[in-house]
Amino acid sequence: MTAIDKKTLIEERVNTGLLGQWYPVAKSVEVKGTRPHGVKALGQKLVLWRDGSGKIRCIEDFCPHRGAPLSYGEIHEGNIGCRYHGVVVDGEGVVVRVPAMPECALEGRKALTSFEVTESNDAVFVYFPSVEQPKAPELVMPRELRSDAWTGFLCTSVWETNYRYALDNLADPMHGCYLHSESFTLAYGSKQDLMKLDKTEHGFHISRVGQAGENFDWSEFEVHAGNMFCFLDIPYPPAAGPGGFMRIIGFVLPIDERSCKVFFWRMREVSGFARDSWRFLYRAKLEQNHWNVLEQDRVMLEGMPDDARKREMLYQHDIGVSRIRQILTRAAKSQIEAELARAQAAE
Repeated sequence: MTAIDKKTLIEERVNTGLLGQWYPVAKSVEVKGTRPHGVKALGQKLVLWRDGSGKIRCIEDFCPHRGAPLSYGEIHEGNIGCRYHGVVVDGEGVVVRVPAMPECALEGRKALTSFEVTESNDAVFVYFPSVEQPKAPELVMPRELRSDAWTGFLCTSVWETNYRYALDNLADPMHGCYLHSESFTLAYGSKQDLMKLDKTEHGFHISRVGQAGENFDWSEFEVHAGNMFCFLDIPYPPAAGPGGFMRIIGFVLPIDERSCKVFFWRMREVSGFARDSWRFLYRAKLEQNHWNVLEQDRVMLEGMPDDARKREMLYQHDIGVSRIRQILTRAAKSQIEAELARAQAAE
């Protein structure tokens, strides 16, 4: 294989999404024991449901008989049945029953790939194995989501743009005072500054040099063995109720090369009666303000051409964008090299 071919494979892996990662694919409330739930992630169609014990199962959304979507089917005693011809498959991807033909040779065969699943903080995470990491490592969640001192809400949104643009957006604090200049919380601060990047134990912190706490002035990415997330703060005025700033915790799911799904937890460190007051105020009045901000990001990114990265001209403010791209490329290079080595050994 030539260096050009290898470079192309690396770029394709980055573009479609890294393997060896846990990705959020749905809200927990969306996956039920009464009907299947279909999702698309990393270009693959998957189906999820809860078995008789309430455990979430995940397999390919493909009936092994004729390829009909299992997500259109029904749940039978904790397994999933295809609506087309009734073929029943379990959570390991094994055909357990072919109702139209008893003792069919298909019964007992493992026909579909199954995926490891876990739930955390109202979200369902699915693990996509890699050659380097076929078994799922521990899912590492942000400390705020592991602490009783914080409370918040999970929101999700599908953006018709490559997931890399969503990550770039989160690694770019400077856009806040421009794109969100007419929003409830981000209309303040200077429109001129420099950026600095600091390495952290698990990633990096990107921040404005000239101001702090005025706008979306910093973000931080954490990169772990099996997942990646970011967090940032949005200053809150007194009118937004108790608890100080609001912390946004973000995960991004690559759906395919032209779409992604963002998972954002909107968090505040607040307790007691103040906690209940803020949760009520947020739901009753503030939530729409933050959806408006999220929509501004979505519209801007969806308007960018697919080849923007090939024509862009970066400058000093983009050091966070450059760093997240380096992280993705290094990981993709390692994965592709491991896959090529295995293929060569098999020959």
